[in-house]
Amino acid sequence: MGEIVNLRRFRKEKARNDKEREAEANRAKFGRSKADKALTDAERELEARKLEGHKRDE
Repeated sequence: MGEIVNLRRFRKEKARNDKEREAEANRAKFGRSKADKALTDAERELEARKLEGHKRDE
């Protein structure tokens, strides 16, 4: 016979795991210093300028 599972406990554990996963994503997305954000913005701007410089005129 299979293992007996308490569904309420299983749902609560799943909810905790989902919250932890979401928190980890938010830490990666929002948990950066002002200097890190400025560096990322500068790199993005540089890449955009390089791409724009390689476009052909029509």
